[in-house]
Amino acid sequence: MTKVVSMSSWLTLVLLGLGSGVAEANSDKPNVIYILSDEIAYFEPGFMGGELIDTPNLDQMAAEGIVFRHLLSGAPACAPARATLMTGRHLGRTSMRDNQGDTPIRADEETIASILKREGYATGGFGKWGLGGRGSSGVPEKQGFDVFFGYYHQVHAHTFYPPYLIRNSEEVPLQGNDIVGFRRSGETYAHYEIHEAAMDFIREHAGERPFFAYLPYTPPHGPFAIPESDPAWAKYKDKPWPMDARLYAAMTTMLDRHVGEIRELLKEKGVAENTLIFFSGDNGADDRFADKENPRGLFSGNKDPHSDLEYRGGKGNLYQGALRVPFVAVWPGRIEPGSVSDFLGYFPDVLPTIAEVVGAETPSGVTGISFVPELIGVEAAGREQAQHDYLYWEFRRGRVVRQGNWRAVLPTRRGASWELYDVSKDPSESNNLAEVRPELLARLQALVEQAREPVRGGTWKNRELNERDRRAKFGRHDQET
Repeated sequence: MTKVVSMSSWLTLVLLGLGSGVAEANSDKPNVIYILSDEIAYFEPGFMGGELIDTPNLDQMAAEGIVFRHLLSGAPACAPARATLMTGRHLGRTSMRDNQGDTPIRADEETIASILKREGYATGGFGKWGLGGRGSSGVPEKQGFDVFFGYYHQVHAHTFYPPYLIRNSEEVPLQGNDIVGFRRSGETYAHYEIHEAAMDFIREHAGERPFFAYLPYTPPHGPFAIPESDPAWAKYKDKPWPMDARLYAAMTTMLDRHVGEIRELLKEKGVAENTLIFFSGDNGADDRFADKENPRGLFSGNKDPHSDLEYRGGKGNLYQGALRVPFVAVWPGRIEPGSVSDFLGYFPDVLPTIAEVVGAETPSGVTGISFVPELIGVEAAGREQAQHDYLYWEFRRGRVVRQGNWRAVLPTRRGASWELYDVSKDPSESNNLAEVRPELLARLQALVEQAREPVRGGTWKNRELNERDRRAKFGRHDQET
């Protein structure tokens, strides 16, 4: 847990009558940046023990901030994870619970962006949305974003060389990317365009108006591609690894460089000390690039390279490996450098945390809890850290209830039975105690009914543009046939 920055700073905030002890006068409200990396795995960055991929900027961010070891994804796949993050609701209460990537959230749902916009923030999103395709109630400009630039349909994001990106539902052509079927080559690398738009947004608002920048960056998600001229490629192009593994590593290091560029820009604009930055992955790892020597993958995303600790499963199921993500935050002068937290939480907790930081009210229906005391210290926050009674996930047929160290798991596979694990003694979930502790399992199972409500999804006005975006990964000509 972090410690208070200073007693005098807390007393100053109390004298200002600011309740939570976090948000200062309106003009001094902190900027908030959330960088969500698509697929970066738990043990891959250097600050989590990874040794094969260079992440110096993320490592520096961790050294200057706080690493959350047990702040988990809200879902085992891209789109529903984003839904839990943006709305502060777990998977039993979200309007999106699967991974189609264009299923819309409802028009009346509160998001981090809509909350901050009411507080006077400029709100911008840059990257992969996945919470409602064009023509639906879920488009980001209806969800509190002044501007969103990138991909709306997540299948559209399955290329770094699409014929166009989207800004507030309007197409922005990308020069030289109109070759049918060429998903890994072209003239204009989409991520560069997205990152530069994010940097422009920060430049425009830094020091002028508090801003929220949501950066759901697609790297290092496949199909793996990076320009040969990118300096990150030079680090890995001659490694004795499969081509896709070299590309994946280079994309991760490129992403790390862009994190560093964002932090340098904040310093240049004089707002680094008034900006809270979060960085995380979006869902658990696949065992990518596995072989006989590396059965959990070349980069060991769910296996600690320095110990025997490993997490079972990965993306798409509901064991621990599906939900473990690297999670780090930095806020100079507020977060004690080099902190490590064992707070047990997940993505739904981000919305109420940010709301408390900026002095906004958390909407009704939110299932997350604020972890501000864990972030900046109990004394600075003015209260003790609350804890979850239980955490809940579901995905397709699967269900998970976690209460303390106990995880009750109904796997996603057809015909599966409930399993029970004490993850304090068995983090790899190899010893099923369902038959040994049936009374405990029954108690956890009963929480499922408490957690769930019927799905109430968003709506569509027209699916034509959404379908166009889905096909866009194959090139412009394919759109018109």
